[in-house]
Amino acid sequence: MNYFYKKTKIGYITIFEDNEKIIKLRLDKIEDNSNFILSPLIEKTFIELEEYFEGRRKKFDIPIKPEGTDFQKKVWQELTKIPYGTYTTYKDIANKIKNKNASRAVGSANNKNPILIIIPCHRVIGSNKKLKGYSEGINYQKMLLKIEKINIGE
Repeated sequence: MNYFYKKTKIGYITIFEDNEKIIKLRLDKIEDNSNFILSPLIEKTFIELEEYFEGRRKKFDIPIKPEGTDFQKKVWQELTKIPYGTYTTYKDIANKIKNKNASRAVGSANNKNPILIIIPCHRVIGSNKKLKGYSEGINYQKMLLKIEKINIGE
């Protein structure tokens, strides 16, 4: 596994790669000098993220492999279908994965999303149109929604 961090428009981001797939993206800086390598895939991911932050990229073209339970992977797969510039609710995701009573479990899976931004968990809000429990903090969620020009009235 390789990783690399660098400062971006929204702060430090650390990207982890394993077997030519992105497995994790964190909104902070990890300092552990082992396997600190800017691979071609990690470099491409940073380029696509910068394009996204500038409003020039709507969709990512990065091979990913999130690690989690089958339920979490099902939720994360559904999140990748939420179009740029739109949002949905935990309840809507629960319905789409055919588990209408799983809104809280969807929220928990959302919170455990290992590949932030690329798997757009920031596009999921509460049914009452409130931002709830974004794993990196509501301020990051607001920033990402603002990049996409999503106005939910908060």
